[in-house]
Amino acid sequence: MTPLLNDSPMMPVFAPAPVMFERGCGTELWDVNGKRYLDFLGGLAVVGLGHSHPVVSAAIARQADTLMHVSNLFANTQAPPAAIKINELLAETTGHDGQVFFCNSGAEANEAALKLARKFGGRGRHVVVSAYGSFHGRTLATLAATGQPTKHEPFQPMPEGFRHVAFNDAAALESALDPSVGAVLLEPVQGEGGVITATDEYLRRVRALCDERGVLMILDEIQTGFGRTGDWFGFQQSGIAPDVVTMAKAMGNGFPVGAVWARREVAAAFQPGDHGSTYSGTALATAVVSTVVEEMRRIDAPALAAARGGELSSKLAKLPGIVEVRGRGLLLAVELAPGLDAKVACAALLTAGLVTNAVTGTALRLAPPLTVSSAEIEEAVAIIEAVLSDAA
Repeated sequence: MTPLLNDSPMMPVFAPAPVMFERGCGTELWDVNGKRYLDFLGGLAVVGLGHSHPVVSAAIARQADTLMHVSNLFANTQAPPAAIKINELLAETTGHDGQVFFCNSGAEANEAALKLARKFGGRGRHVVVSAYGSFHGRTLATLAATGQPTKHEPFQPMPEGFRHVAFNDAAALESALDPSVGAVLLEPVQGEGGVITATDEYLRRVRALCDERGVLMILDEIQTGFGRTGDWFGFQQSGIAPDVVTMAKAMGNGFPVGAVWARREVAAAFQPGDHGSTYSGTALATAVVSTVVEEMRRIDAPALAAARGGELSSKLAKLPGIVEVRGRGLLLAVELAPGLDAKVACAALLTAGLVTNAVTGTALRLAPPLTVSSAEIEEAVAIIEAVLSDAA
């Protein structure tokens, strides 16, 4: 074990790491001892195109050698084309023209969306309703929006203006929509909540309620966006059009970048000085975004996720020790049989060379790159079968 893993002066906000990785290629990772792993977590649904994708790496190197940052007092040549590409994706999937704000992470994207909702709603319409089991970020406001009360306790008092209701319960949401509510914030699939999918009927009813009450519908697509679920965005299957969409993770394939998109008439609530970021829309970050979108379009990433997700789901469903496979595309969870502990199984899988995570005490999350091969799926399923057999 390298001393760097245990002795570096980093704040203890993460659990001790069991492995230190040194390099990656596609779905494969190698640790500092040269051991090979299959990455079926994808950096938490981030590396949709796989590790060290040559096209993305070349774009980073090329732009780093040209221009990285000039501040938002000036324009650069990369941010406008990237915004156009994001808006084109959302226009295709929602039928609405919109505008984009670039930031550095999913939490920042949700922060921007929350501020936009307050500015759009005006004083007195500041409340945001979200769901229990949700996860929207670690900043104070996005943590307050997150529907996991145990995560709130160390940081009380939380910011005001957030209300939580049961997920997939339209009646509960309707009862929460008093005149103070300006927005509803939901995930199409609750990733950190256990890979729990919103039903199409639920999302359609929420859209209808937002229309009736004049409330913004904000969808957090940070984990589900950019092909992960078998569509460009998780909301597409339900046939609805949100007012605001937040995104991050796969849009940078490992490079830290996020964005919020809003219908043009909603985005117009923001005026110069209302929001910003030193690193909003840097030339380097947005060059990566353009490259990722172009490459995902070239390979038809949503179709890949649907096909490979179907393969993976069907094979997993046949394994002893697994009682349920849920999720969509290549964002999946396997619910383990009673008596099996997900954390123990996750550790055993890592030892066997497969990266996953215990998303709940009884379920493992799988989110490999969308470029995962059928052969890699076969290998991963064989590892899972062997580990669960030993555990049983």
